[in-house]
Parts: sequence; structure tokens; C-alpha cells
Amino acid sequence: MINNETGMRELCYVVKIDGIEPIPGKDRVECAKVGGWTVMVRKNQFKVGDLGVYFEIDSKTPETEAFAFLAPKHYAIKTQKYRIPDGHFYSQGLLMNLEELDLNPTDYKEGDFLTEKLGVTYYVAEDNKRKAKENPDAKINAALARHPEFAKKYGKIVKKNKFLRWFFTLIWGKKKDSETAFPTKFPFVKKSDEERCENMTWILENKTPFVKTTKIDGTSTLFVLERKPFGRTEFYVCSRNVRQLTPDQKTFHDDNVYWQVEFKYHIKDFLNDMLKQHPEWTYVALQGETAGISENGYAIQGNPHKFDTLRFFGYNFIDSDKGRWGSVEARDLTAQYGIEWVPIVDENYILPDDFEEFKLSADGPCEALGASGRREGYVYRNVADPNLSFKNVSREYLMH
Repeated sequence: MINNETGMRELCYVVKIDGIEPIPGKDRVECAKVGGWTVMVRKNQFKVGDLGVYFEIDSKTPETEAFAFLAPKHYAIKTQKYRIPDGHFYSQGLLMNLEELDLNPTDYKEGDFLTEKLGVTYYVAEDNKRKAKENPDAKINAALARHPEFAKKYGKIVKKNKFLRWFFTLIWGKKKDSETAFPTKFPFVKKSDEERCENMTWILENKTPFVKTTKIDGTSTLFVLERKPFGRTEFYVCSRNVRQLTPDQKTFHDDNVYWQVEFKYHIKDFLNDMLKQHPEWTYVALQGETAGISENGYAIQGNPHKFDTLRFFGYNFIDSDKGRWGSVEARDLTAQYGIEWVPIVDENYILPDDFEEFKLSADGPCEALGASGRREGYVYRNVADPNLSFKNVSREYLMH
């Protein structure tokens, strides 16, 4: 779930049980429904309206006694697929009672985030490194780190008090961005992190058209060209969190695939043309997914779509005046420069009424040219408002 205050994903939070249903062929367990999530729980563990603690898929719990039952799974929470008489049941995430975690139910309400309190992290080690700065505790940790003597004596007290956390983050939290920091000065440029449809089931009530695009599994990539005085420009090549200053800069991958994409698709030339054609713009940006095989043979994310070369798929084109363009308009523009776009499957897609039907529609082969693997799912952008978007990740994809 996206934390609206921080804009970052939370992995653990208090939920209200929306429904309890039997699982065909299973006598000792049943299905608890939370939004669009279906989770296998012990029979009679919850009833409708109860509060529980939900742990999202792709998360990892601490290795404590409370989570000892997860030790055989290395404390990882993944999508589970179970065969039932009529097909398959998917259990996504983990639900626990507050009491099981030594939490007093009267102290919590629906929507309270517990990621930091319970020490929940991303399961994939690379994600933990990459997203460490997204931890809600990161700001106060960084502020205290600038004053180690004070932190040694009073750090624990400060972190436990909401007012002190806010106060010391305010006075010590500001730090000049490093040269490699992700650029934050461009109002319409954001780190990509679409909300999952399971956390916004109400969206199916929206019957205005959406552009339906294939979700590509790779590494998020951003290019920005900023207009400077006296006819100069500044070019930004970025991964999801880091500005890549040179092609030799080290990354989480064996190669700097972000600069390799620039050299292959000449994206700076494209962005420069856009600034020349639109003198009123102060910057222009192209955001997308880099996938496939690097120039030196590195398989990005294991190359799940089985591309035979390095590929870049745009999914956001942004200008300084109006922000994000519509997907169809942006695809047609970038195509003139030989830059690929994520496959557009439907330009006027109407969301169905049934959520399970909607989830099943995400399964299937990847539509990108040259792909032979499964698609990760779909991303939906509203035709009238491109800023209204979300993703539907294939459960079948998560099982492979």
C-alpha cells in the first residue's frame, strides 16, 4: 500500500476483515478478504469486521519467535497457489491477529502502518538496499547520524517520541543533495511506484476509459533534459533512486544499463529536439523500463520476458508545462524517434465489474515484440486524467 504522506510503499499495516469465505476442499482453513487480497487463515481465526495485521507479498519479517512458523520459508511472504476442486486458490500475503504480535487492539485502528515498528523489510536483498531510503525511519536516522554523540545518548528517546522525531528531523534533516541523488526539483517527475489494484478495489466503479498497457519487468529508468541559461542544457540519467553521472558509475547490475540505453536509443537527442520545438518548456523527461540483456550479457532481473538484446520501453513522457502526457500521444511521439513504448493493448478499456475476472485478465504471455515469456501484468492510465493510474500484477507471474 502506498503511504500518501510519504509517497512510499508500506509492507505491513492494520486492516479490517471485509469478508470470510470457505475454501472448497479445505476444512481447517478459510479465506479472509481484505480489499482485493485473498488470504488463507485458520478457521475461525477472524470474523468480518475484525482488525488484523496484514503483511504484503514480497515482504520479509524479522527472524523472531512471533514469526518462527515462517522459518522454513526464510521469513519471506510470497503468493501461494493451492489446488482446489474448481481450479486454484491464491493466498496473497499474511494475516495475523494483533494479540499474536503483542499489540493491544485498543491502541490501533484500520490504516495504521506497522512496517517500521515490526521491522518488516523487502524480501529481495537488492530491494532492501535500493529502497532503504524509503523506510519511514530513514529521515530521523539520517538526522541523528549527523550528531553521533547526541544520538548515542538520546537517539532511542527521540525515535520513540513523535514530536521529538518531527522536531529533530526539521532542524537536522536537511542535507544538500549529493551529485548522485535522484533529482527532486522537477515538479512532475516522480519515482515510479503504481498502487496495486488490490488496495483500491473501488476503482472498478470508474467506467471511464483507461489505456491498458503491458507491465514490463526490468529496471526503472529516467532521462531528464533541463534548460539552462545561455543556451546550455543539463542531462540526467537515473535509475529508480540514483543519478548515473557517467557510463562507468557502479550500479546494482553488472553493467550501467541506463547509459547503454541512452547510447542505443539516442534519448538525449530526442529530448533536445523537444526543447528546441518548445522554447516555453524548462525541462522534458522520459521515464520507462529497461529490460533484457545488457551489452556484456547481464540478464536484467533474470530477463523473465526472454528478450535477446537490451530493450527500453517508455511509459511516461513529461514536459514542464502540463506534466505527464497521455500514453497514446506519447507513444506516437516517441515512435518517430525509434524509441519503444510499453505495448498498448487497449486504448479505451472499460474496467469490469467483477474483481476476480479483472485479476485473471492479467495472466498470459507478454505482448512486447520479441518476448516469449509471461507478462508481469497490466498498468492502467485514465484517458481523461493520465495521473490516475494503477497496476494489476499477474498472480501466475508471481508464481514463476
